[in-house]
Amino acid sequence: MRTVGVDLSASPVKTAVACVDWHAGGAALTELVVGADDEVIRRLAEGATRIGIDSPFGWPEEFVGFVVAHHHNELGTGRELDDIARRRPLALRRTDLQIVESGLGRPLSVSADQIAHVAFRCAGLLADLGVDDRVDGWAVEAYPAGALKRWGLTSRGYKRAANAPVLAELVEALGTAAPWLELGDHAETMARDDDAFDAVITALIARAAQLGRTTSPTAADRPVAAREGWIHVPTVGLAELI
Repeated sequence: MRTVGVDLSASPVKTAVACVDWHAGGAALTELVVGADDEVIRRLAEGATRIGIDSPFGWPEEFVGFVVAHHHNELGTGRELDDIARRRPLALRRTDLQIVESGLGRPLSVSADQIAHVAFRCAGLLADLGVDDRVDGWAVEAYPAGALKRWGLTSRGYKRAANAPVLAELVEALGTAAPWLELGDHAETMARDDDAFDAVITALIARAAQLGRTTSPTAADRPVAAREGWIHVPTVGLAELI
C-alpha cells in the first residue's frame, strides 16, 4: 500500500511530493521530491492507494453564488457588507469553520487570500487525476497544521528559513513520535525544507483517510462539502496509523 502527500503551491518550485510505502508494523518514506510540476505529481500518484493534497478543493458556496450574481448584475441590495460578520460566509467554507470551532487551526480563506492561486492549480490537477469526489475521493484535502496539532507536535512557527532550527527539532519529534516510520536520508531534506516536511505529513493524513480515521462532514453538511471540499484531519494518534 502506498500513500502520497502533495504540499501544493501555486508554483512547482515550492511544491513537494512524498511517497510512503506501508508494510506490516511500519512504513517507509520511499520518495521525496521538491520542485514538482503537475506531470511529476501525476507520475508519483499513479498506483497510490490514497493521495492527500494540501490545498482547498473548492470555494465557499455563498461566494460562488455572490460572484455569479455580481457578474450578471443581479446582486440584490441591502447586504450591508461593511459588516465583517456578513462577509464571513463569502470567505470561509463549512469545513474551514469546523476546523476553527474544533480548535485545530484557522485555514486561509480560499476566496480572500493568495491561497486561491493554489486552489486554481489544484482544480486543474483534480481534473487531470479524475477526482470528482471532493469529500471521500481517491484524493483528499489535507491540512498539515491540524494533523500536527492533533498529534501534539509543533504546528506553527517552523516555516521559512529563519525558523530552520524549529523545523529540525520538529523532524526529530516526528521520528520520536512515529519510530515505525523510516525516513532514511530524506530526513535531512525534511529538516531544511518545510514544503518537504508538510508533504510527508500530508501522506500520513492520506493513510488516516484510507483507514477511515479522519474527520467527516455531518449529514447536513455533506451536500455542501461535496461542492466546497472537505478538510481531512486524523482522529487518531500516529501509532494507530500502522
